[in-house]
Amino acid sequence: MKRTRPPFRADHVGSYLRSPAIAEARAKREKGLIGAADLKKIEDAEIPKVIRKQEEVGLQCATDGEYRRMFWHYDFYDGLDNVEIYELPGGIQFQGVATKPKGVKITGKIGFSNHPMLEHFTFVKNHTKVMPKMCIPSPTVLHFRLEPGSVDKAAYPDHDAIFSDLSAAYRKAVKAFYDAGCRYLQFDDTAWAYLCSDVELDKAKKRGMNVAALADNYVKVINDSIKDKPADMTITTHVCRGNFRSTWIASGGYEPIAERMLAQCNYDGYFLEYDSDRAGGFEPLRFLPKGNKIVVVGVITSKSGTLEPKDLVKRRIDEAAKFAPLEQLALSPQCGFASTEEGNVLTEDQQWAKMREVVEIAEEVWGK
Repeated sequence: MKRTRPPFRADHVGSYLRSPAIAEARAKREKGLIGAADLKKIEDAEIPKVIRKQEEVGLQCATDGEYRRMFWHYDFYDGLDNVEIYELPGGIQFQGVATKPKGVKITGKIGFSNHPMLEHFTFVKNHTKVMPKMCIPSPTVLHFRLEPGSVDKAAYPDHDAIFSDLSAAYRKAVKAFYDAGCRYLQFDDTAWAYLCSDVELDKAKKRGMNVAALADNYVKVINDSIKDKPADMTITTHVCRGNFRSTWIASGGYEPIAERMLAQCNYDGYFLEYDSDRAGGFEPLRFLPKGNKIVVVGVITSKSGTLEPKDLVKRRIDEAAKFAPLEQLALSPQCGFASTEEGNVLTEDQQWAKMREVVEIAEEVWGK
């Protein structure tokens, strides 16, 4: 039951703790002590090391660890045409801590042209022996995170008017990454998790969003974004409840959105978080259509260095298999280890021990 096409039985969401050299260089860059070229030189030296670690633990795919990013999402949006990152009065509030105060602003018609992350992907492809994986934020997140007054009225009369151009930009992005050699692309998405949270839905209402229409709108924008995907390209999504310095934002099981997300969105696979009670039970997996779609169950946490007992992980996989076929399941941590450059509260050794365990358990459950 080993898979030769992604998502793999042992897989990963994308980000890894920044190496000490990367962390030091990024801090110097922020203070203006080194230039962009100096930072890139250090990134180019450190990324092959994190790629080799992924290969050494036995993964069939590798990312650049998101070493070139400050955030998992803003860096990509900042490369879209007429999308800018700007300073907010305050950051996104997690449990007891807030991120750097950044927001998204639409200054004209959204487009995709010369995006720097194409080069980032090519670098990974040229430095790995396994399948290079690229992670970008979902188009839904850009829409969900828009603040009142952040969209140029001359370009779009309201926030929902961006959907057509946004999906067109993503179609160009999918083609551009494919042309660069990418066959494994992942859309990271917090919006679906927020639709499971009454607290986050209430915040969205206060931002002026029509929350009753969000799920249907998001199915459409996702499907429009990937409708031209070539047959030999895999596009998955990771549904995240928030991951910053080992804290979180949203709570709530997948039941409110499971049917639309699993059955109606045309993804090839879903990385779903199941590392805490906040995710609810596995019952929503019953909406996964029989066939080729894969759910990668994130029952190993990236928020703590404590290694989960193998027997416990296997029991949880067995629980998930009551609602979706075992052959349509896979295993990963519930999220990346560093959705922002600050990273979660664990060590690099603990991080790699987790990834080795993912590979070992996957081999024991599905075979080598």
